[in-house]
Amino acid sequence: MKKVAILGSTGSIGLQALSVISSNPRRVKAAVLTCKSRVDVLRSQIKRFRPEAVVVERRQDALELRREYRDLKVYYGPEGLEEAAGAVDYDVLLNALVGIAGLRPTLAAIKRGGVTIALANKETLVTGGRIVMGAASEADVPIVPVDSEHSAIFQCLVGNLDNPIRRILLTASGGPFRGYDRARLEAVTLSDALIHPVWRMGRKITIDSATLINKGFEVIEAKWLFDVDASSIEVAIHPQGIVHSLVEFEDGALLAQLGDSDMRVPISYAFSWPDRWAIDSRSVDIIAMRSLYFEEPVGEARRSLDMAYRVVREIEESEGDSSAVVLNSADEELVELFLAGKIPFVAILDTMSEVLDKHIPRKIESIEDIMDIDLEARAAVRERWR
Repeated sequence: MKKVAILGSTGSIGLQALSVISSNPRRVKAAVLTCKSRVDVLRSQIKRFRPEAVVVERRQDALELRREYRDLKVYYGPEGLEEAAGAVDYDVLLNALVGIAGLRPTLAAIKRGGVTIALANKETLVTGGRIVMGAASEADVPIVPVDSEHSAIFQCLVGNLDNPIRRILLTASGGPFRGYDRARLEAVTLSDALIHPVWRMGRKITIDSATLINKGFEVIEAKWLFDVDASSIEVAIHPQGIVHSLVEFEDGALLAQLGDSDMRVPISYAFSWPDRWAIDSRSVDIIAMRSLYFEEPVGEARRSLDMAYRVVREIEESEGDSSAVVLNSADEELVELFLAGKIPFVAILDTMSEVLDKHIPRKIESIEDIMDIDLEARAAVRERWR
């Protein structure tokens, strides 16, 4: 039986991961569960799944849980996430945290060794790709992507690892504002931006999908995961959400992974890899569908992608990893401001571009470098909107 540590068990990915575990009780067990503020939800998960350890954000919540569950290991804060990731016995770490907070526990798990990283926290590779992939290679720790697009690519590459890749094609639904021009985007509201046409996700990633910066981050993530250049990564708008991504090989053959828009599929695959487990996923009726269609990203949708490609080129040409941290951290700060009603939707990409333009790229040498750049980028955003 595989033991899984789920970082972010009360969020969208975490809840779906526990659904997968419920469907396979003889194959997988929840060993570690964590949450930030939804402690009541965590309590119900403790009762149902009986983990060995939990992590919460606040010390007070940790003290209460220790009193309630005498045999449960309880950690708290960012340090608790790292400690649990590095100390508790498990086989797979599902990192479903939001933002750069997922970086340190991923590295702690890699340092621990003997585990598989099921990565749903794209910020880990966007901000620390060189360090994380280097550490994983040295420790022989596999990283299995959970994002539907990167999972699709990973699955297409199974059995083809020795074959050179000509192109990776990342698909994108286009989000709720597909086809909008600048004038229409200036009028959108928070409630508009939180309605995704295909996926049900957390608030932060839903906004990132609305600006399409989420797809930009996936371009950066693909560069590190699959060791390809920016020139080999393309993005295609695919509103149906059936083709999750494609890989083209040197002989011109295109392999694609298709399926329903159900995150339990890539989650289950990350748990079961290299095998597959049965889950109650819906089959796609390709006869009823009749056709699949794709579009080129144009207009405002291009801005996010252009920034991401610029960042990848800086990484490739000058090892300027710092620009990726700036892009990610500025976005985290700006989305928080937008969710709080303090800035308009269009200000997210406008300000991100301004902050990126002012940054001088440099090579990242350590986690401390990443955290310093993170603070600089957030300060620049707050200065702009104080």
